[in-house]
Amino acid sequence: MADRRHGNASGGGAGPPEARAASGQDTVRLAVVIGALGVVFGDIGTSPIYTLQTVFNPSDPHPVPVSTENVYGVVSLVFWSVMIIVTVTYVLLAMRADNDGEGGIMALITLLRRWSSQRGRRATVVLAGLGIFGASLFFGDSMITPAISVLSAVEGLKVVEPSLESAIVPITAVIIVLLFLVQRRGTAAVGRVFGPVMIAWFVAIGACGVVGIADHPNILKALWPSYALSFLFGHFGTAFFALAAVVLAVTGAEALYADMGHFGRRAITRGWMLLVFPACVLSYLGQGALILDDPDNISSPFFLLVPDWGRWPMVLLATAATVIASQAVITGAYSVASQAAKLGYLPRLRIAHTSESTIGQIYVPWINWLLMVSVLTLVFAFRSSTALAFAFGMAVTGTITITTLLFFYVARAKWGTPVWLVVSGATVLLFVDLLFVAANLTKLVHGAWLPLLIGLTAFTVMTTWQRGREIVTEQRAREEGPLPEFVGDLRSGELSTQRVPGTAVFLNRGKETAPLAMRANVEHNHVRHEQVVILAIKTEPVPRVPADQRVVVDDLGYADDGIIHVTARFGYMETPDVPGTLALLDPAETEGQLHLDQASYFLSKIELRRGKTPTMAPWRKRLFIATSYITADAAEYFSLPRDRTVIMGSHIEV
Repeated sequence: MADRRHGNASGGGAGPPEARAASGQDTVRLAVVIGALGVVFGDIGTSPIYTLQTVFNPSDPHPVPVSTENVYGVVSLVFWSVMIIVTVTYVLLAMRADNDGEGGIMALITLLRRWSSQRGRRATVVLAGLGIFGASLFFGDSMITPAISVLSAVEGLKVVEPSLESAIVPITAVIIVLLFLVQRRGTAAVGRVFGPVMIAWFVAIGACGVVGIADHPNILKALWPSYALSFLFGHFGTAFFALAAVVLAVTGAEALYADMGHFGRRAITRGWMLLVFPACVLSYLGQGALILDDPDNISSPFFLLVPDWGRWPMVLLATAATVIASQAVITGAYSVASQAAKLGYLPRLRIAHTSESTIGQIYVPWINWLLMVSVLTLVFAFRSSTALAFAFGMAVTGTITITTLLFFYVARAKWGTPVWLVVSGATVLLFVDLLFVAANLTKLVHGAWLPLLIGLTAFTVMTTWQRGREIVTEQRAREEGPLPEFVGDLRSGELSTQRVPGTAVFLNRGKETAPLAMRANVEHNHVRHEQVVILAIKTEPVPRVPADQRVVVDDLGYADDGIIHVTARFGYMETPDVPGTLALLDPAETEGQLHLDQASYFLSKIELRRGKTPTMAPWRKRLFIATSYITADAAEYFSLPRDRTVIMGSHIEV
């Protein structure tokens, strides 16, 4: 759907000649690809800065000796890891499993949840839970990537001017603060600025790689898979530990998938296959050739590959590119958090849509500031990209493995792919993924515990919030009482009320129970408005809902009492606009014209208290209540006019 959306943007209107129309569409497609280069590929495109340097790092707890055989083996292993995990798993396979154009692990979870409700299969529920853990690990990736990427680029100062080494951490911190401050401008503006920078980056690293290859053309033999296989199985003890650093070459693969809704699968595929992948491969081959020339070059093979005259410009370009690398996972984190909130795994968050033409481009302030504080903490705690590298791989490999598993379940359950093909494909790809996971587990005490801790924390928060919401929903249902019975009592006069002119809109969770605010208004104030709209906002497990399927109106059994129920359906990528939605209603369906310009909006505010009922462990109750404090203001979230919004309180024990 994202592809069609961008395609439609190019066409609009009538009448230019066919050739000009085709040219216009090509221009728009090129602009989308350039925008994708500026947002999506930064993380994976800057991996050449630190991957080989980390593999041959002599201070590694399990160092890889520098030898001709090992260099060929490592470079070949890097190439085929990128080919299998990024090109095959993500670009060719996973990105086909989209949810109406939106990608990422949360999109897979929504598909699994939908099938779970339809089929009642316990396996889908378990896999969805596993997917939530994968999304939690992605939050860890979103914190580590900006820290390691920007640090690795600024560390280039040591190569060109060793006296500036003490300034690396402060400069990194300033860059990161500036990066998060500009997020509110949106990914469209960022992409327009960053796209040309990334084109220059990939051209530069590819050109430097060609220079290195020209000096040692035999390095091209590393593209043959036999070198990777002979290194892996012939020197398994060395190669296995090397995998913990080789995985750095595929960081950003999940961000590629998560950002698919921003630019579309075609734009991302074209950018990867035509520019990003070739440039990265040339850089890895050139660095391998440089290490063969002089083993001392392992100190910083990326920057040493650059001619002396070009190192200062390359440091500046690398810094810009790593800022863009951070952008890729930051926007991915926004998407994951937004979708998680819409699906009930996080509280309702304030979300700002930063593009009028592209719905998927959003800014989530709370996530933005949380990431900024976390990234700065990591920079000051670890102080070098090498130290952070030990922690990086765990988050990446965990998310990749879970995505692969969920994809093959989707392939079998949704597309009916033959069992033999699913089993054989899953066996090969999961073997590779699990090999990387096992290698990164060896770094557990050296920093790999960090992303696991972040992931477990995020997983606990999300599952606790989901469970707490279920408890609160059950309690509210008991306190609110059945809506049909309440409306019947109003009509029969059992609930004595005074009718006052005007329109009142009561937001409610569904059609089964009476809104707490409406019940309080009737029972305590003994009034009801002439026109009453009970509005339920329903978030569907799809990114967007078509306009003709937006609202459903129900007269609740009486066509003349002025009380109607409206269900407004939104996708998880949409922000509900209550007044705008109600304005679409036909007066014939609403028992008269709604006076929306003077309507009053009523919200029920629930205060949570910790009760003695054993619904959850005490610590989870405290966590659920604490998490509720980050819930976005309902009036702002639903676009309600503040001067006509009434909030009525109640409390519920959990």
